[in-house]
Amino acid sequence: MAPHGDKSDAAEDAMVSGAEKRSISSVLIVIAMQTEALPVVNKFNLTEVPDSGFPKGVPWVRYHGFYKDLEINLVWPGKDESLGVDCVGTVPASLVTYASIQALQPDLIINAGTAGGFKDKGACIGDIYLASDVAYHDRRIPIPVFDLYGVGLRLTYTTPSLQKELELKVGKLSTGNSLDMSPQDEASIVANDATVKDMEGAAVAYVADLLKVPAIFVKAVTDIVDGEKPTTEEFMQNLVAVTAALEQAVTKVIDFINGKCLPEL
Repeated sequence: MAPHGDKSDAAEDAMVSGAEKRSISSVLIVIAMQTEALPVVNKFNLTEVPDSGFPKGVPWVRYHGFYKDLEINLVWPGKDESLGVDCVGTVPASLVTYASIQALQPDLIINAGTAGGFKDKGACIGDIYLASDVAYHDRRIPIPVFDLYGVGLRLTYTTPSLQKELELKVGKLSTGNSLDMSPQDEASIVANDATVKDMEGAAVAYVADLLKVPAIFVKAVTDIVDGEKPTTEEFMQNLVAVTAALEQAVTKVIDFINGKCLPEL
């Protein structure tokens, strides 16, 4: 067995370098909610895969198809079997991302979904953001170094050409497991300098980084967290319209990616 940091790391670096030199052929789209997923599924004529390759008994759903030169897999964590609601949050997102990477070996991950935005950072309803980096705002561990681990800051895959061509806004994404925002969460979000907040992004980023798969994050603003309306009310009011905008943005991203290698993004 090769010592850690020796031949094994060299082989991994060679594999990554080789992947960057060839055109992207396989894209994995990770989405948290069925309402967010279906417009994208319909746009690309994806079909549900009964034999998904996932462990038996899990509620995770996989859609598959081809678009231009790309193979597209879209996964969402499915519905909670007891309550019948979408399996949102960091745990389902991390599990389905891990299983999908293992089963499908994608060249690139796109985590697409809705998010809350901050008007103090210039966010408006319907805005589409590319996340420049992601972090947690609800993992508070006030012990030296563990505090940094709790925040879990990770840079996303850099896509300057994509951002310029599609004229997307860029901002920092903060992730937590609650739709509302406690005073403690707010302090952490401010510390993270976040423009948008969601419930999955940092978990997807953690798994992608762990397994060395480049990932980008496309987020559509459904509610203004520091606005006047209650978050839940505004989220539900705008969900359908904003998911339509999200689908359009994801389509533009996929069209841009087609035929390109990773450094060209």
